[in-house]
Amino acid sequence: MEPISAATLKRRLQAGENIQILDIRTPYEWEDFSIGGLHIPLDELLLRVHDIPEEWKNQEIIVVCGTGLQSAIAVRVLAKQGFSDIHNLEGGLQAFAVE
Repeated sequence: MEPISAATLKRRLQAGENIQILDIRTPYEWEDFSIGGLHIPLDELLLRVHDIPEEWKNQEIIVVCGTGLQSAIAVRVLAKQGFSDIHNLEGGLQAFAVE
């Protein structure tokens, strides 16, 4: 559950690594800018955890939000739901956009 830096995520995505992205921002934020992945807003996460593919439980998941604060909460929620390899994007998509 160690955080991942924007530079590391960007490098790994450019290298074509298979990384699952879960974006927990609001629909408006998602439509404004996205790096792809699955979109489930944080306020719906517990109700929609079943929408996350079952195979993701054993895959690396990077949880993203705008600044990294809400995604840190989502990482803890997912850990309690049995997801094992989850990481918060440090600084969120703001850091990713300037990296």
